Amino acid sequence: MLLTAFALLLLLAVLLSSLAHRTILSTAALFLVAGFVLGDGVMGVVSLTAADPLVATLAELALFAVLFTDGMRVGWQDLRSAWRLPGRALGWGLPLTLVITAVGAHYLLGLGWIESLLVGAILAPTDPVFAAALVGNEKVPPRLRQLLNVESGVNDGLALPFVLVFLAIAAGSHDLHLGELGLELGLGVLIGVAVPWLAIKLERTRWFAASTQYEPLNALAIGLLVLAIGKATHGNLFLAAFSAGITVATFGPRQRESFEHFGELIAELFKLAALLVFGALITPSLLAVGWQGWLFALGALVLARPIAIWVSFLRSRLSVREQAAVAWFGPKGFASVVYGLLVLASGIGAAQQVFQIVAVTIVASILLHSSTDIVVARWFDEERELPAWYGVARRIRGSKEPGDEPAS
Repeated sequence: MLLTAFALLLLLAVLLSSLAHRTILSTAALFLVAGFVLGDGVMGVVSLTAADPLVATLAELALFAVLFTDGMRVGWQDLRSAWRLPGRALGWGLPLTLVITAVGAHYLLGLGWIESLLVGAILAPTDPVFAAALVGNEKVPPRLRQLLNVESGVNDGLALPFVLVFLAIAAGSHDLHLGELGLELGLGVLIGVAVPWLAIKLERTRWFAASTQYEPLNALAIGLLVLAIGKATHGNLFLAAFSAGITVATFGPRQRESFEHFGELIAELFKLAALLVFGALITPSLLAVGWQGWLFALGALVLARPIAIWVSFLRSRLSVREQAAVAWFGPKGFASVVYGLLVLASGIGAAQQVFQIVAVTIVASILLHSSTDIVVARWFDEERELPAWYGVARRIRGSKEPGDEPAS
């Protein structure tokens, strides 16, 4: 039933994709809402629980695929030359967002400080997947698109140590394993750089050459190998994925070009499948967090991120419009889903409450951000292309004006 539902929704998304590209209609929201309706909370057609291995695996694969393709949009040279703005967002924006969110969780939801900091760490990472119209619009300033891409790719891995540390403290552990966390992060970057570099160098030797037909599979094979080695060595998969994408973009521009369209389609499939499954996990009882819970979710989106970004970019060269776009597009996505599931499986006393508030915030983020990306993108679109139905509606409305009717 899950496969059938996904296939039908995918076909519907394809048929509506042109309309969604021009309007506030969102395919991400379509899969999320469909999952909710088909799940146990409403129709019971798709029956899943958070403990099902499919849930965590699919969320992890989706995040890996998205970060790998995102990394391919940026080379090391571009990253080094344009690091100042993402550095502000990561160095100041990330910890400030974490702290402001934690304060809201503590005073609005009554969580202890450690659990509140855990919620802040889970919700601090951003995901521009749900702001695709902004990141993919060439009329948006390149530095703004690059800022969002780099920040979202790196902050998932940076937030993970905080999630694990706060989770360990909440579970009553006295050994935080900080050395192991550092090794995990460093190993992820090492795998993400070494594997693609060796693969690209190997292809350039006189003994090997990829045919035109198989060339798009080269980067796919590299990504799968990074994923496999990362899983086997317990390296940080998310930093490995983003580092691998950047390495391919730096040392293999031909491989990146041949894989670009193919890779984006793969990432999109994983993303939509993960949203369908995540929606199926949501039940009316899960959304029953009271007015405090919904107030916290809205505050995490419209206060925590904007305040942190405003402080982070004081005296920067970003225009007011650019700062507003960056402040608003801090959507919560796959990293937050994965970390929330990690907490749910931990068995700590507040696990259910933490997952519940994280799920509500992610739902609100997906619905709000994925339906406003085209609106914000048009701030930077001088032509402001309008959907075809707009002109028709205007003509119909004009024909009904009293002054246009023939005299009797």
